[in-house]
Amino acid sequence: MANQTGRSFGSDNHAGVHPSVLAAIAAANEGDAVAYGQDDGSQAAVRKLCDAAGARAAYLVFNGTAANLLGLSFLLRPYEAVICADTSHLNVDECGAAERLLGCKLLPVPTPDGKLTPELIETRLTGLGDEHRAQPRVVQIAQVTEVGTCYTLAELDQISEYCRANGLRIYVDGARLANAAAFLDCSLADIASRVDVLSFGGTKNGALGVEAVLVMADGLDDGGPYQRKQLLQLASKMRFLAAQVSALLDQDLWLANARHANTMAQRLAAEVIGVDGIQLAYPVESNGVFAEIGERQATLLQRDWNFHVWAQTSPGRCVVRWMTAYDSTAEQVDALASAVKESGSFT
Repeated sequence: MANQTGRSFGSDNHAGVHPSVLAAIAAANEGDAVAYGQDDGSQAAVRKLCDAAGARAAYLVFNGTAANLLGLSFLLRPYEAVICADTSHLNVDECGAAERLLGCKLLPVPTPDGKLTPELIETRLTGLGDEHRAQPRVVQIAQVTEVGTCYTLAELDQISEYCRANGLRIYVDGARLANAAAFLDCSLADIASRVDVLSFGGTKNGALGVEAVLVMADGLDDGGPYQRKQLLQLASKMRFLAAQVSALLDQDLWLANARHANTMAQRLAAEVIGVDGIQLAYPVESNGVFAEIGERQATLLQRDWNFHVWAQTSPGRCVVRWMTAYDSTAEQVDALASAVKESGSFT
């Protein structure tokens, strides 16, 4: 049951940098380059990303929280509100950044699977036209959601149609957008064309540290360069962020990485689902396996294996999250599965 692999299943953030990305960073380090994204490499990376998504503009930033704030800043005034799932990273794991830095109000909605629907969105459309109430303006969704589920393209269409009919904008937290595209077997543009602004995650998919904000319609980012600067995200040595994006886009490495991570999660789920007492808490639609197990067994496994206990479900039971990454191997996944099987009954 001991972890001889050295593998962490705590997060795809725990993985190292893909060799092709590291090589691109090293190549970008040769010689001098104009700062603040005015160099040829940075401009080429932005063009390639816009071409892949069908976007009007792209902005490179350092991390996912910054991407979410910059993307939302294109769509909101300070008195307007964001409807989001109660499990969203924006609501749970960003330390109130949106409220403090953008001045907006979040309107969280409980969901059974991390996904919003038109019916759930409608529950938060209250106080419209009332100057005493924050005005709902943006629907924020995560693709992949925080519980590993994906919106189908049909579900995105339904949300898009509802939002258009009700004067709402759509922002997508795409920290794991690549995993969604891999699961749905669709292009980046297939997802991007259905929303207003979205982020394209790199850090969880083999990059050192870069995310991009993609703007799909003209006029949304008229002040974009200034907003990025005010939000502390204008990199002076932009070439190193751009090199990572270019490396991920070359020969669709971003998609290959995500497909592999998803495959490893499916492999793990298939191995553990037959263990007595284990059941999946959510469908495995990306690179995360959310499984309900016994708390005692989770504690025992955590002595040797790194993973998160996501939530308690009932006395003595909990949901754990096992995350795979672009460089997870079948041997590592099988070793964890064997440890799960050896740890005892999960009833």
